[in-house]
Amino acid sequence: MAESRIIHGFHAVTARIRQNADSVMEVFVDPSRKDPRARDLLKLAESNGVRIISVDGKRLDGMAGSPRHQGVAARVDAAQKVQHLDDVLDTLTEPALILVLDGVQDPHNLGACLRSADAFGVHAVIAPKDRAVGINATVEKVACGAAQTVPYITVTNLARTLRELKERDIWVIGMDGEAETELHQVQHKGAVALVLGAEGEGLRRLTKDTCDQLVRIPMQGSVESLNVSVSTGVCLYEARRQRVIS
Repeated sequence: MAESRIIHGFHAVTARIRQNADSVMEVFVDPSRKDPRARDLLKLAESNGVRIISVDGKRLDGMAGSPRHQGVAARVDAAQKVQHLDDVLDTLTEPALILVLDGVQDPHNLGACLRSADAFGVHAVIAPKDRAVGINATVEKVACGAAQTVPYITVTNLARTLRELKERDIWVIGMDGEAETELHQVQHKGAVALVLGAEGEGLRRLTKDTCDQLVRIPMQGSVESLNVSVSTGVCLYEARRQRVIS
């Protein structure tokens, strides 16, 4: 029997059915949800041959691990499609835009980062296997479907992966609050990998030393730093802004 896991929330479940219906084993829905959103999800599941099971809210609370499931959850195949960085880079028709997350451990932050990655056309997100949250039900819910659309690649040695990116002529830019150069002062139109560190700690020393360049987001207020997911959105917006300027 295939290993399974639970995802929850309308965005996460809907995106999973639309993009990989064969991996959805069952959809669980609170029968008290009779609104258009619930009806649309049921119709989508039925049209894709996905089994639908009615369960009450308390059982959904237990399945999802929290009451924030919106009355819907799904059991999905936990097996992740093996995807290597080369598989992504070898098929690109434009300069690479890669997001590297050095040890993000909060699932809400990772989900928000993935959502920004999808919004700004990131080709892949890279993260270490250890000391990082990984994709779970909370990440998928916060990502609103982006966990299914953006390749998420975990690596055993992040510094080595950064060196491999550099060997492929991808400029590796690390975000560091103490850097002299500001984000908008560097060129993002070519192949770029933006590297952001964990909540509070920032980039690890070896990761920082491996980057081609360190830059900072200019700050005008009294706070010293931004949340990693906010920083990700700011950085990716600047990269995409530069790319669309003629």
